[in-house]
Amino acid sequence: MDMLMFFTLFALMILASLGLSWLDHKYNVRLTDWLNGKTDNPFKPRRSISQVGHMEGLRERIEILEKIVTEPAYELNKKINALK
Repeated sequence: MDMLMFFTLFALMILASLGLSWLDHKYNVRLTDWLNGKTDNPFKPRRSISQVGHMEGLRERIEILEKIVTEPAYELNKKINALK
């Protein structure tokens, strides 16, 4: 194998890697993970960081609301307001 063939194959491998990385970034697919065996379905979209943060915020708000509603003082205040 001569040097020109070697550099051509090396350049094609680099271009293929860059192309897969671009597709992963642009369309949010996991082709690189799929080729490395980290996922079984490359077309199942992954959650973005903003979605995960939003879900955590909602979870915290629900926990706070559960604490407020289950407090005995809340039930007493609700009964007092019902009498007015």
